[in-house]
Amino acid sequence: MLVERESAISQFGLCVKKLASGTGHVALISGEAGIGKTTFLEQMRRSYQTRARFYWSGCDPLLTPRPFGPVHDIVAELSTSLLKLLENGASTTSIYFAFYQALESSSEPVILIFEDVHWADHATLDLFKFLVRRIAFVKCLLVISYRDDEVSETHPFRTVLDVLPSSHTSRIPILPLTQTGIAQLAKDSHHDSTTLLNITAGNPFYITELLAVDSADKNHIPVSVKEAIVFRLNQLPQAIRHFLETISLIPNSVPLSLILALCGIEGETHAIACVARKLLTVDDVGNFRFRHELARLSTVASIAISKQKQLHNKIVLALEASQTHDTLALLIHHSASALDAKRVLKYAPIAGKNAAKNGAHREAAAYLRVALRFVDDAPTELAAQLYQDWAYETGLTLQIDDSVIEARRHAITLWRALNRQQKVGENLRFLSRLHWYRGEAAEAEHFANESIKTLESIPICSERVMAYSFRAQLDMLNDRMDEAIVWGNRALELEKTFTDPELRIHALNNVGSARVFRGDEDGEAMLHESLALAIKHGFHEHAARVYTNFSDYCVRYKKLAMAEELIASGIAFDTTYDLDSWTYYLIGIQAQLRLEQGRLEDAQTISQGVLGRDKLTLLMKLPALIALARSQLRLGATGCDQRISQALENAMATDELQYIIPARFGAIEAAWLHDNKEVAFTHLQWLTELDASCLDHWRSAELALWISRFGFSIQTNTAFPLPLPYQLELQEKYADAAEVWINMEMPYHAALSLLHCEQHSAKDALPRAFRMLEAIGAKATLLKVRDKAKQLGVLEDLPSARRGPYKQTRQHPAGLTAKEQQVLGYLSAGSSNQEIADLLSRSQRTVENHVSSILSKLNVANRMEAILRVQNEPWLSSIDN
Repeated sequence: MLVERESAISQFGLCVKKLASGTGHVALISGEAGIGKTTFLEQMRRSYQTRARFYWSGCDPLLTPRPFGPVHDIVAELSTSLLKLLENGASTTSIYFAFYQALESSSEPVILIFEDVHWADHATLDLFKFLVRRIAFVKCLLVISYRDDEVSETHPFRTVLDVLPSSHTSRIPILPLTQTGIAQLAKDSHHDSTTLLNITAGNPFYITELLAVDSADKNHIPVSVKEAIVFRLNQLPQAIRHFLETISLIPNSVPLSLILALCGIEGETHAIACVARKLLTVDDVGNFRFRHELARLSTVASIAISKQKQLHNKIVLALEASQTHDTLALLIHHSASALDAKRVLKYAPIAGKNAAKNGAHREAAAYLRVALRFVDDAPTELAAQLYQDWAYETGLTLQIDDSVIEARRHAITLWRALNRQQKVGENLRFLSRLHWYRGEAAEAEHFANESIKTLESIPICSERVMAYSFRAQLDMLNDRMDEAIVWGNRALELEKTFTDPELRIHALNNVGSARVFRGDEDGEAMLHESLALAIKHGFHEHAARVYTNFSDYCVRYKKLAMAEELIASGIAFDTTYDLDSWTYYLIGIQAQLRLEQGRLEDAQTISQGVLGRDKLTLLMKLPALIALARSQLRLGATGCDQRISQALENAMATDELQYIIPARFGAIEAAWLHDNKEVAFTHLQWLTELDASCLDHWRSAELALWISRFGFSIQTNTAFPLPLPYQLELQEKYADAAEVWINMEMPYHAALSLLHCEQHSAKDALPRAFRMLEAIGAKATLLKVRDKAKQLGVLEDLPSARRGPYKQTRQHPAGLTAKEQQVLGYLSAGSSNQEIADLLSRSQRTVENHVSSILSKLNVANRMEAILRVQNEPWLSSIDN
């Protein structure tokens, strides 16, 4: 009987109604343990089982949850192709797409229920993130239940909650019962509803357990769930109690075959008796479980620790005898609980390897962490491999604390003791990489060199190739392009000996990037090849890195049209494969592109969108932060000086010139706008003291130009010709420089060239600069034009200031028209073309044309990909909409 659940029933009914209309939806069922989430969902299944195909699964509280644990429970019914992928250890990306396709191809609506997701493994959580972003396009109601009081701000499930599309999500809390509701449940008992409310706080499970206590004992009211359950256990026959104690240690449903292995034929009799007493439940396939997890845990708590260990050993032997492929996680759980080091060291590395093969790196790390609890009992070689593998899997999740560093150091020490120099060199390279991720440049350099030194002392191996390529990457990231090219070419020469395509992909990316950042356009072909190989062989992160490096180069070298195309393609690629950290880094580069194009409001909007995202590292945010600081500086926004300081401070913290140099140029521009020559001199002096190889010719030119604009006598050591517009301004050909900038579609730069004109051309140049800056909203720089005009006596020649309300005309970040923005908003809400046509009073053909144009401008293939971009970049549908 459902009591006081009318609101939740109504909300769930609306979700089913949306499903019937062909639109997917997410229903979040939340509440504390024992509140009645499962009971509610069982009633919903009975109510709607004729309206949709139900799939039901749940997550279990194992020490190390099995990757895609709840998916395994339903996959045989859902999709044979998905089942094969899971059994063959396919990549997580393949599994995500296969799961989605199974839902998409279903001939009937699907209601997919996952219970207790607060216990879910990370691979399953990542699957949920993939599905909820695409839920609008499948006839599926995804129902997720969880304990909201156990999901803290840092809980992994938060990463799913953060990406839920609000227009396709319903939150259905299951609330405690009131005294009136309790009175309904207790009407046939001797218990007083007021007393029950005070003891249970309205928790239905707790209430039913109290009501189940022998009513003859009117003088005893248990004060906790545990006490109530133990009271009931003590009333059971000894054999049934021992049976319940044994299976209580198994933290998921228990198949009859395992019960028989543990307890013999009597086990089935006891299980059936417990179902009759409402202590256990049995599902459609004959699996038994406690009526509630609270009951199981309370039963476990009543067992002495020494007896628990004995029972865990008994369960391990029964699992080993069963020899089924899906018992590995349970074997590790019970072996660890039995403190059986030998079995943990046998099974955990196998499970870790299987999880890693699936791409479930967090689960792999969790299995290996369990093994490391028993590392003192492991042989030296196994111990070294455990430290190495755990550090690798943990490092992939970017959870790089001191324990990961120490694990690599332990591995190095043990491999050295075994004289395994290739392993030593491999671990030194990864140790270098870990320090680089932590922003510890000196340590990264040291261990990269140590890795090369070690690997050069033994015959050529693939690890030496990767060590050379990683050395090239470090140099490239620190603007030491010549050194990067040397190391990268060494890697390319050696990689021909090996068949691993990743070696060539990695080295081509580094050498190509280093060459283009030194103005050698032949490097572009290397980047194109690296990108094509990465996509062909499924190295998605390598492809994302190529898109990022290539786009960064195009923006820095003012190849704005090429940058526009690459960034759009890269964002679409990163979004398709849910590469969030790469996505937002690339969007930060897009903000820098808008800054170069003089689209200051767009640069600000895009940057703020990135910086508003939670859980991004400093490195992932820096391109957006630098773009935001400079766009707000030019716009004259409140707090822009603090933004400039923050950008420089954060850039300096990385110790990487690729961030420090543009951040210092931002500080120089701020000093120029504020007429602060002292601050400008400090930054310019710092930049001139850099080795000439650290500045490409565009940045060298910008340095020379700012020195000239301030009138400083600082020597620069530029070793190559400066780009044309800088040459022209340094030659005092200001109008000619401005024309070049205009042809490059960079109006802000054009205005600055005109602003530095001399007396004889000021009458024409300054009004022109004023109009350009006013058109792009550069209010702070307009003040410099006025000051210059006043100084040269041509203030009256400037255009009149606009009066009255004025809204700057803004270009959409992706170039959408106002009508297209409106259509995109409806499209993002899940409206069909016909529905949009009705809403806008337009023909369906007109709306189809708008949608086609939107897809083209967003560089996506279909409506789903467009919505994914809007979810990642919400500013796309909020501008002027």
